Amino acid sequence: MSFLSIAFDTGNRRQLSGLPGRLAQFLGASISVWVLYSATLSRLDVLSITISFYSAMLALSFLYIAPTKTVEEAPRHLDWCLSIISLVVGSYFLWNADLIAQRITLFDPLTLYDSCAAIAIILLTIEAMRRSVGLGLTVIVLLFIAYNLFGHVIPGAFGHGHIELSHFLDVSIFTTDGLFGVPLRVAGTYAFLFVLFGSALERCRGSEFFFDLASALTGKSAGGPAKIAVISSGLYGTISGSPTSDVVTTGAITIPIMKRLGYRPSFAGAVEVAASTGGSLLPPVMGAAAFIMAEYTGIPYRDIALAAIIPAILFYLPIYLQVHLRAVKTGLQGLRPDEIPNLFTTLSNGWLFIVPLIAISWSLLDGYTPAYSAVYGLMAVFAVSMLKSATRLDPKAIYETLAVAATRMIPVVGACAAAGLVIGGITMTGLASKFSYLVFAIAGDNLYLSVCVAAAVTLLLGLGMPTPSAYILAAVLISPVLYDLGLPTLPSQLFLFYFAVMSALTPPVAVAAYAASAIANANPLEIAVNAVKISVGAFVVPFAFLFNNALLLDGTPTEIVFSFVFACFGIGCLAIAVEAYIIRPLKPWVALILAGSGLLMLVPVWQIVVCAAGVAGLIIIYEIVGSRPKAAR
Repeated sequence: MSFLSIAFDTGNRRQLSGLPGRLAQFLGASISVWVLYSATLSRLDVLSITISFYSAMLALSFLYIAPTKTVEEAPRHLDWCLSIISLVVGSYFLWNADLIAQRITLFDPLTLYDSCAAIAIILLTIEAMRRSVGLGLTVIVLLFIAYNLFGHVIPGAFGHGHIELSHFLDVSIFTTDGLFGVPLRVAGTYAFLFVLFGSALERCRGSEFFFDLASALTGKSAGGPAKIAVISSGLYGTISGSPTSDVVTTGAITIPIMKRLGYRPSFAGAVEVAASTGGSLLPPVMGAAAFIMAEYTGIPYRDIALAAIIPAILFYLPIYLQVHLRAVKTGLQGLRPDEIPNLFTTLSNGWLFIVPLIAISWSLLDGYTPAYSAVYGLMAVFAVSMLKSATRLDPKAIYETLAVAATRMIPVVGACAAAGLVIGGITMTGLASKFSYLVFAIAGDNLYLSVCVAAAVTLLLGLGMPTPSAYILAAVLISPVLYDLGLPTLPSQLFLFYFAVMSALTPPVAVAAYAASAIANANPLEIAVNAVKISVGAFVVPFAFLFNNALLLDGTPTEIVFSFVFACFGIGCLAIAVEAYIIRPLKPWVALILAGSGLLMLVPVWQIVVCAAGVAGLIIIYEIVGSRPKAAR
């Protein structure tokens, strides 16, 4: 087993049965019901809702996630003890929620019981995080905690004043800047409800409809299975919001099909990883990190989702184009006719599954909060499922769906808890301003170099981390740098969000690639390298919309249309250059010029854009029309 596998692996997910299974399922379903109630009808304060949600999720995580990779049929005595302690500690905080809300931070002293409860929940969080998210993120959180407590011994600009244990516990646990802060609040509301929506849609066979629709649209063409993976993974990813879970769910079908039709295992896995990663960027549901962005910045989620439409198209366009070019170049065929569902039959049988997505989009555009939009989506799923016996959700299916949604949220909650602890530490030590100093020390006042450093650091922070944690770290540490450079809030946050998402497929860790490697039976590092090559356009798109806000629908209709058209041409040229093929192989110097022209077409300076388009056009005409291909042997 490699070092990376050990460092970023998680505990074994148990398949519980018998009495433990029934108890865990009841707890999971109860959590889902509580989230639905608290998001719509409850008048409890936010702190009490967050505490009750998190303590129950902690208890659930110890039952479902084993401490190691060894297969265990049932929780051990230690797991039951940790689960019970989680509920007891949560009950203590919930009982004292009013006192916690009224106390003055660092002025009112903590009691012995307060300190013990705070230490207990931090230790429980670290263990649950290690099991559900992996050692990598756990080590990062431990390093931040160590920096908070012992950073006063560090000389120079990165040292800080002495922070006592009581000070650390006070800010980390008894304020909304720490564990019970924005990330966990989002996990217990918007994120959970959308995961519940996705679980319900999948249970009534909505995911099958999206896969069949993708098969009917692209199955006949060259590279059909890979195109199916791109479309179906994007559609499924927009309701799951997790690259890793998307890879496991849709990849279990698409990767074996691609391998059977001649794709190399590493390329098959890479296509699935790239397409699944993009699901977190695709509106109307963009994953937990997008909801954290809305809560953290105060920007309505509706505005974020609207701004993300064109970048999402620009993400998938080069992936689809490269998949097609690779298939044509290597002579790969589509599916057999008997494997392709009829488009009319597919739409007639499942078009109603589009209704829930329309309900979510309509409610967001109409100004409803993401929580209510998810609830409307759930209501639409339930209504649609009732129309046919094959998709109908009976009480047992609803109960199981509620339980499954809670178990799927365990890694997200672990990641959000970690982000909360890190935010608390950054607040105490003023690390964000020190980080800005570091970036400016490297890049000076050069805008473009500073932005490149910010992108690289975001990718580095995201290695081995779930997207929510990667984004919140980048938002807290790097966004002040972008603001100091005079960049607007929404483009800056989407820029960081994109690179936080892309860290899921970026070597050397690439957690999504590790998930695909087990299915593809290929080297995860090779899968990650291929995934980066396939999605190379995604690393360029954030720079394009950061410096051309028309790509975020911020501009006149003419500016938006022209920017989008030129960006499509530019990103298409870049994809062709990466594959070095269009109708026939391209010479290296032609591919290089084509890539440069494509990049220039993304620059919002019309003279350069027109020039680049002309150069690219002349090259294509010269190579394709003016030059005869060699005779086939």
